[in-house]
Amino acid sequence: MLGRRYLAGNASVQSDEQRALGALGELEQAVMEVLWQHSSLCVREVGEQLVDRGLAYTTIMTTLDRLYKKGLLERHKQGHAFFYSPRLDRKTYEQRLVTHVLRNLPTASREALLSGFLDFAEADEQTLAHLERLIAERKEER
Repeated sequence: MLGRRYLAGNASVQSDEQRALGALGELEQAVMEVLWQHSSLCVREVGEQLVDRGLAYTTIMTTLDRLYKKGLLERHKQGHAFFYSPRLDRKTYEQRLVTHVLRNLPTASREALLSGFLDFAEADEQTLAHLERLIAERKEER
């Protein structure tokens, strides 16, 4: 588990992982997608993957640094450049994000969310079957 961070003048405590699981901006999401596909890149290489966006080098560098400070990326220096790589694979990140959202919803909202999810899953037999398998697996684990 990532360390805890105490917020000055506030009794609430937020872990680094909770902070990292906040919503990502569109550019942050695009950068994460690039790194999930390529595993470890420097700022210039990330920029090459996002060339169609016409972003400045400093914009990409700032975005990578923000993602690093949120705990979503690791970085290591090689020569004069930092190379960035995701701390979590996409599936693990998405699972933790969904769990984080669900844990922070009021109970009534959780019921509405689950009901809506079931409505969505029922529209696709394959998704519904997959959900049934996941539920069965979880029950066996207990």
